[in-house]
Amino acid sequence: MPDNIPRSQLRRRNHSSLQLPCRSCPRWFKTIAGRTKHRISAHPIPPVLPQDNHQRSLEPIIPEPRLPSPQPHVDHDIDMDVDEGYADLEHQHQPSPQPNVDTEFVGPGDHLYQNYHTGLNARPCNADGIFLLPGTPPPPLENVATGDWTPFRNRTEFETAEFLYTQNQMPAGQINRLLDLWASTLAKHGDKPPFADHRDLYDVIDNSPFGDVNWQNFTVTYDGERPEDGTKPWMDDKYEVWFRDPREVVRNMLANPTYASEVDYCPYREYSTEGDKRQWKDFMSGDWAWDQADEIAKDPSTLGSTFVPVILGSDKTTVSVGTAHHDGVAVIGFLAMPKTTKEHATEAVFRKFRRQLFHSSLSKILNTLKPGMTTPEVTRFGDGHYRRVIYGLGPYIADYEEQALLACIVRGWCPKCMASREDLDEDVLRRCREYTEALVQEGSLGDLWDDFGIVGELVAFTNDFPRADIHQMISPDILHQLVKGAFKDHLVEWVEKYLRHTHTKRKADQIMDDIDCRIAAVASFSGLRRFPQGRGFKQWTGDDSKALMKVYLPAIEGHVPVDVMRTFRALLEFCYLVRRNIITEDTLVEIEDALSRFHHYRNIFRTTGVVPTFSLPRQHSLKHYVQNIRLFAAPNGLCSSITENKHIKAVKEPWRRSSRYNALARADFTRRGMLTGTCLSINELDENVPAPAPAPLLIGIDEDLEIDDGPTVLQAYVQLAKTRQGKKRAQTIPALAEELNIPSLPDLLRRFLFQQLHPKDPRDPSNIPLAECPLYLSKISVFNSASSRFYAPSDLSGIGGMRVEHIRSCPIWRNEYQRHDCVFVNTDSSLPGMQGLEVARVRAFFSFRYRGRLYPCALISWFDKVGDAPDEDTGMWIVRPGFGADSAPGYAVIHIDSIYRAAHLIPMYGVQFVPRELKFYHSYDAFQAYYVNKYADHHAFEIAF
Repeated sequence: MPDNIPRSQLRRRNHSSLQLPCRSCPRWFKTIAGRTKHRISAHPIPPVLPQDNHQRSLEPIIPEPRLPSPQPHVDHDIDMDVDEGYADLEHQHQPSPQPNVDTEFVGPGDHLYQNYHTGLNARPCNADGIFLLPGTPPPPLENVATGDWTPFRNRTEFETAEFLYTQNQMPAGQINRLLDLWASTLAKHGDKPPFADHRDLYDVIDNSPFGDVNWQNFTVTYDGERPEDGTKPWMDDKYEVWFRDPREVVRNMLANPTYASEVDYCPYREYSTEGDKRQWKDFMSGDWAWDQADEIAKDPSTLGSTFVPVILGSDKTTVSVGTAHHDGVAVIGFLAMPKTTKEHATEAVFRKFRRQLFHSSLSKILNTLKPGMTTPEVTRFGDGHYRRVIYGLGPYIADYEEQALLACIVRGWCPKCMASREDLDEDVLRRCREYTEALVQEGSLGDLWDDFGIVGELVAFTNDFPRADIHQMISPDILHQLVKGAFKDHLVEWVEKYLRHTHTKRKADQIMDDIDCRIAAVASFSGLRRFPQGRGFKQWTGDDSKALMKVYLPAIEGHVPVDVMRTFRALLEFCYLVRRNIITEDTLVEIEDALSRFHHYRNIFRTTGVVPTFSLPRQHSLKHYVQNIRLFAAPNGLCSSITENKHIKAVKEPWRRSSRYNALARADFTRRGMLTGTCLSINELDENVPAPAPAPLLIGIDEDLEIDDGPTVLQAYVQLAKTRQGKKRAQTIPALAEELNIPSLPDLLRRFLFQQLHPKDPRDPSNIPLAECPLYLSKISVFNSASSRFYAPSDLSGIGGMRVEHIRSCPIWRNEYQRHDCVFVNTDSSLPGMQGLEVARVRAFFSFRYRGRLYPCALISWFDKVGDAPDEDTGMWIVRPGFGADSAPGYAVIHIDSIYRAAHLIPMYGVQFVPRELKFYHSYDAFQAYYVNKYADHHAFEIAF
């Protein structure tokens, strides 16, 4: 608004209370036009595409929710196909199909079938536990009166509470100030705001009859022997543990209708009809759930029940519990971690107490689940049916330090196998509860510690529960074992050690600086964090390490031996393979091959004197991934990033809004978590502490990436942006040719039109005489971007696995530089990977109408592949800018239907040092050859092979 407008002429708009809901998501809008624009942008209807439009379906078939068809009651005297004892380190593959199983085809096209467990097959029952006949509908849910917002007086109160406490997370003092201002506008009408102050708001939330389970606590004190020379201070302290009843938490989660279509109700094994090859995806498709069901079904009273594994995880003081749905995560406890003075911290008796307190607290918290682990109990599920459930302690998610604590082993040993800490990669038998107990009975504490890595004086919490073996329950941890461990803390650090071991300090510093410059010079890409200063910052998060994985390998080329490059390639391929959402038998073979290559090439670090040993627990854990995948299915759903994220929500965010003094002891653990999605709510908030803004460590390109919560669509499709540039950009083909300095554009468009009108013409477009090509002289519409929607469940995506990325091609981006992204172009959908894909750079997006038909197009410049296979050292394809016969750049006009998605290229730096003044937006113009970055995200890894 110009400053010179008189105040008397300033026109003010009235507030509109109109609220129009979007039927596809929770958003509301004030105008019909706003809702329509949102629906077109956020919930587009995918076009029905013909088979010859160059689109591809590279992803696997999506099965339906795992609920077998109703079966009549059967004779349960069956052979459950129990695999006896896991004698070998690797869980053996079991042939299919198997007898005495319920088999169904799933997904479209009968490409997959599932064998369901017939013993624990999730038969619906009534509230008394009596099984229902097949096809019986669920009993009606308790009706809630329309307009009943109890304990809120109306919808406005509820939405105000949700906004202030959940969305805005406003501190108490600011809530009071807002309510005071609100009250001042209502006073003349004799009305009042929805809440008196922040305490009134909190009290109403706490009195909700729905939602969370109340918090309770118990106190632990030391009751062991006391020294004759005086009691240590920590022996008299009281240690407070806060928790929620996990049984009630699980029952609430099972009854949540949000998860009804996402829950796997019984164990199953999934196979492809082509070759009967097995695949693993969701947790219940693994052998562990099936084997647990076999064991439970030995008791006839459990037949027909639903097996409910409780997946545990801990992150420092936070213990989480989840069901088979990866979004079903709730915090159930805050464990006490005793502390003492440095004088007593290393004493054996204190360390024993501290460790045993952890196990004893877990046992106490989980005790309410124990009866239901052997005797079925009736509970209601989100689909409305009652079922008899049997609980079981499932995998435990933790980093290595907590794995050692959980498994009661000495630090440096493996929690899953008996390998010596001196040679962790030797082939040995697995650890198990029975063997450990036998050793404890026979051996001395010293021998157990030195020879077997067992802390014999500790008792694992799992010993208090049936069918629970902590050594088997330890889950894979992609974040700490692979990303932070083997990649960042090991290989990246070893590269720096190698350079300093091989070169002078000055030369090594120069090379490290160049590696940083190379990393900083990488072009922007959707969802990819940039490192403007290279690796040069102190605090590394898991996301930082993940981002570095995507760009690090090309940055060290020319500075390290080939074997170092191939070590990184093998590890990266291992990481990306185990991170897949669906893992097949063929994938397991690839994983084992990558691990074998990693073990072979990493010897370069030992022969050059960089490291003396590879006996590292986190790196050793790679040997157990194939076994763990067979047991627990895809590791994607059992990563410690889940518990870390919950820790942030449960502790760190409320801490930032609290007075920060003795916050845990003063915490009000009540139903307030229902709105916040957390469980830690501070009753006494500092009214003067504003909510701090997070400090960004890296630069992200978040606006190029969206999560699509729409339905699963296997065919990728691309559409132009909704906003035309109009007079801001050229409006005719000659004007666009002049704007882009591409004089051949009119001829390229004519050849494009000929191809569209004559798709079966066998001639190469460049050989067709222009006289035969149609001439187009009318207006065009130019766009600065297009969006690609595709199925990418292994990456951050919506509920249906859909992901949206924006492909930019604009003359000015962020008022600083031009941006022209690269894309994958489908050229032959019958060929796998890069054999059927080409890489191009988008110079412009535009559309036009010809003979009544709309043509959305892209002007591109081609890249040519170098060779007919990926590079041996990096595993990535190499491309270079394409040129025509007259050495002119290889331009073309293509239909956007032939674009699959965005591609990311990283320069081949070679041995030359990168100029410091080179900016990342110069990257695609400054080099002669590029790697097609298949590590840019997991979907790129699956297609750019």
